[in-house]
Amino acid sequence: MNSALPLLAGPHATVPLDVLLSLAFFAVFPLVLVMCTSFVRIVVVLSLVRSAIGASALPPNTVLTGLALVLTMLVMAPTMQSIQRVALAPLRAGSITQGVAIERAVVPLRAFMLRQTHLDDIALFTRAARLPRVAPTLTPLQILVPAFVVGELRSAFAIGFALYLPFVAIDLAVAATLMGLGMMMLSPPVVSLPIKLLLFVMVDGWALLCGGVLTSFR
Repeated sequence: MNSALPLLAGPHATVPLDVLLSLAFFAVFPLVLVMCTSFVRIVVVLSLVRSAIGASALPPNTVLTGLALVLTMLVMAPTMQSIQRVALAPLRAGSITQGVAIERAVVPLRAFMLRQTHLDDIALFTRAARLPRVAPTLTPLQILVPAFVVGELRSAFAIGFALYLPFVAIDLAVAATLMGLGMMMLSPPVVSLPIKLLLFVMVDGWALLCGGVLTSFR
C-alpha cells in the first residue's frame, strides 16, 4: 500500500492521467475519423454506386471501407500535415502539454470542416441548441460537427443522384426491350447487370469516380 502512494501524489501523479488521456483519445479516434473528416461523403458515394450498379454484395463492404479510408487520407493529408506541424511535433518535443496539443490540433480540423459546411446548416443547429449566433470561425464543435455531417450527406446524395441516372436509363432500356420482345419471364436485372458492368469498365468508372469525389472537396 505504501509503495503505491507515490504514484498518486507528487511529480508522478501526471503519469496515470497521461495514460488515461491517451486511452480516451484512441477510444474516440474512430468517431473523429467518421464524423470530422471526408470519410462520410466518400463511403456514402461508393455505397450508392454499388447499389446503382445492382451488385449488392460486390465490392464487399471491407473493400469499400478500405478504399474510402485511402481516399480520406488523400483528402485529409494537408490537414494532417498542419496538425503534425502545430500540435504533434511540439508535443513529442515536450514543449507543450497534451491539452495545448489538442487545442492546436482542433484548429486545422475546424478549418477543413468550415470549408465544407453550409452557413444554413450552422444556423439550423445553432437555433436547435438555443445558442447565440457567432462568427462561423467561432462556431463551437457541438454545432459545427453535426452541421458538417449533414452537409456531407447532402453532397454525397447529390453526387449519388447524378451517378444513378445512367444506370436507371440502362435498366429502363433493358426492361422496355424485353417487354417489346415478349420476354416477360426474363428478369431485367439479369440482362442489365452485365451491361452496366461492361459500361462501367469501358469508361474506367472507378478511376473517374475516385477522381470526381476527391475534387468535390474544397
